[in-house]
This record gives sequence, C-alpha cells and structure tokens, in this order.
Amino acid sequence: MPDKYDYLVVGAGFAGSVISERLASELNKKVMLVERRSHVGGNSYDCYDDAGILVHKYGAHIFHTNHGDVWQYVNRFAQWNGYVHRVLAYVDGLKLPIPINLTTVNTLLRKNFNEQGLRDYLASVRVDIGEIKNSRDVVLSQVGEFFYEKFFKNYTYKQWGVYPEALSPEVTKRIPLRFNTDDRYFGDKYEGLPVDGFFKLFDRMLDHKNITITLNTDYKKIINDVKFDYLIYTGPIDYFFDNMHGELPYRSQRFEFETLDVEYYQEVAVVNYPNDHLFTKITESKHFTKQRHPRTTIVREFPEAVGEPYYPVPMESAAAIYAKYKGEADKLKTVYFAGRLAEYKYYNMDQAVKRSLDLFQTIATSK
Repeated sequence: MPDKYDYLVVGAGFAGSVISERLASELNKKVMLVERRSHVGGNSYDCYDDAGILVHKYGAHIFHTNHGDVWQYVNRFAQWNGYVHRVLAYVDGLKLPIPINLTTVNTLLRKNFNEQGLRDYLASVRVDIGEIKNSRDVVLSQVGEFFYEKFFKNYTYKQWGVYPEALSPEVTKRIPLRFNTDDRYFGDKYEGLPVDGFFKLFDRMLDHKNITITLNTDYKKIINDVKFDYLIYTGPIDYFFDNMHGELPYRSQRFEFETLDVEYYQEVAVVNYPNDHLFTKITESKHFTKQRHPRTTIVREFPEAVGEPYYPVPMESAAAIYAKYKGEADKLKTVYFAGRLAEYKYYNMDQAVKRSLDLFQTIATSK
C-alpha cells in the first residue's frame, strides 16, 4: 500500500468505481477505494444463491443507455447478452404491458383501438391541467383519471410513502406513453446485462495496480489515518456533513427471496403489483440473466421508509434541505461529490457512469 494516495474514493458502486478506474489507468493516480459493504458493485451487485441461481441482491438492474461513450466504456469490461426488458402490471386480474401502450388499453377496456383510435380516446379523457406541478398532474394530463387510479396512484404510494401529488413531476415524466404495441420498458439504443454478471464487470474494472480496495469499512473510521490529496465522495451527502442541516429522506427496500421447484414462475422478469399486496413487484432474474436452471428464484420488493438508502425522495421539502448541503459542498476545494446519494438525484446506472466520465474529464483537464 502506498504511503500516500492521490485520491480517496468513497463508495464502490458505478460512480466510485468508474472514476477510480479512470484516474488509475489514464492519469496513473494512486487510488484508495473505500466501501462499507463487503463487496464492490453497489446496488448492482449480483451473486449466486444457495440454489446456484444468479440473483441481483438489491433488486433488478438492467443496463440501458443512449450515450455512445458510456456504452463504449462498459464494453471494455463485459460482453453483453442483448436482453430487452419487458414489464407487466397486474391490474384487475390481468397482466398488462407497462408502460401503457395499445395492448394495455385494448385489453383492459376490451376495445379494439388502432393507433389513431387510442390517440383520440386518450385525448377525450385527459385532464386539462394548466401548470404541471407534481407527478399526479403529469399522469392525469397524459392518460386521465382511470389509468392514473389503476396503474400509478397506489404503486407510487407503496414506492414513495406518499401519493403522486406530493412528488415532483420528474418521477412520472420518465415513464413513456406508447400508442403502438411496443412493449419494451426502455427505448434506449443499447440495453442488456453482462453475460457473466455485474460483479465480474466491477472485478475487471477495478483490477489495476494503482487501486487499493478497502471493504467493510466506513471511511470516517480511517480518513484521519490515510494520506491523500483529493476526496471523491459518492455516499449520502447529509452523512458526509454529519447531518448538520438535518437528515435527508431516502426510500429503502426490503427483499424477500424465494426459490421454487419450477423452471419459471412468471412470463417476464418483472411483474408490478400497483394495487395488490404490500410489495411493489416480483422479479425473476433468470429471464434477464438467461441462465439455464431447472429451478428459479423470485424476489418480492417491499419499499420502506428506513434502512439502506436507495432512492432520494423527489419532494420540494427534500430539495430545500439538499440545497443547503450543496452550498456546503461548493465551499470545498479538494472534495468532489458524484452519484445518486451524493448529489441527491435519481441516476440510472448509465447516468452514474456518464457522471463519472464527465467528472474525470473535468479533473483531467484541470491538472
């Protein structure tokens, strides 16, 4: 181990791992990567369960992007299996494509609309809302009250602990509406999973002589004992500042795994349950890993208010608290904040990669 590091990076998810790899391989910098969990990979971590089935420990993660530089970068560390994500929602005893498309509407309403017919129907049921102020407004202005009640209202409450009118518009603006039978969940140019799993991708990414990985360690316990020039922080920003402006709200998840003596349990990898049960979805990873196995493992996801922080809560009150922490962060000249928790912003995996690639360019051009 070096006597001094150029960079101490906190958090070994995509944000921390990508910036560590770039600094080590491109600028020949000495990096210590500190992770309080027992593994690298963050929430993308996958592993084999007792039945020998590859599962995602922290919920389904499907990589998708329109960023060519991001796709080119991750292809350095993995081959990709070409999986295309499709999701069904269990509504009124039916499993329907989500995002809402022509099949969803025709099946639920027992209609036979064509594309123009669907456009005309939705135009007749949309709610005319002058100024979009929240997530409820977004949905009502697109598909009206009926579909809002069936697909969005209760699912949002289970996921976030509040109804859509309490959340900023960005939550539901990310969900597309399709007038044809396209049932892909994402519409990005590139999509898939690493052939041999995300953990292997991170293992290759971080296999560099300039990177020292320290697991099972809270960075605060070692920061006074490690010499370094710069800190890159990807954890919760309120924790970094010892909650000086109060705790930021996060949503957590509890995962309930079950292995079954059937080859497949459900038709697709993810089935959402907006109105039934306490869980939001059931995920069956064999669909997206393409693993062949006589048994299958499913996982039920239960959103919770306390626990491991997964999602920043997109509410005005939370944004006001974050703004105070952002002001503190801007005063620091040798600390960079990057990633979902450090910037209190919902990032998909590709966005976290993009953020770190851009941060690396900023660092590289400033030295």
